[in-house]
Amino acid sequence: MQLKKKQELRQKRVWRVRRKIVGTAARPRLCVSFTNKHLYAQAIDDANGRTIVYLSSLAKDLREEKLSGNVASATRIGTIFAERAKAVGIVKVVFDRHGRRYHGTVKAFADAARAAGLEF
Repeated sequence: MQLKKKQELRQKRVWRVRRKIVGTAARPRLCVSFTNKHLYAQAIDDANGRTIVYLSSLAKDLREEKLSGNVASATRIGTIFAERAKAVGIVKVVFDRHGRRYHGTVKAFADAARAAGLEF
């Protein structure tokens, strides 16, 4: 019962934030999702409804690093994601924390992406 309530409250936060945040081709929405085991990040152009850059801890080139859902892995994923986004030509993004608090893994990912050159 309590888990269902937590999920409902999180979904409300997601919808509340998404009402205000919109990604464009010039400044896509950087959506970050975490589970206990894996991390997912994508730059989304909401105007055209397409994902420009996607990265997760399950990517083939990152499997050897054994990344999980912790702060160190979030820092590594944030750095790699920023490099891939810059390679495609994305410098500015709008950050979407996907209903999560801005601390721990979310903050580590954001700080690493900023340090690697993304602006948000």
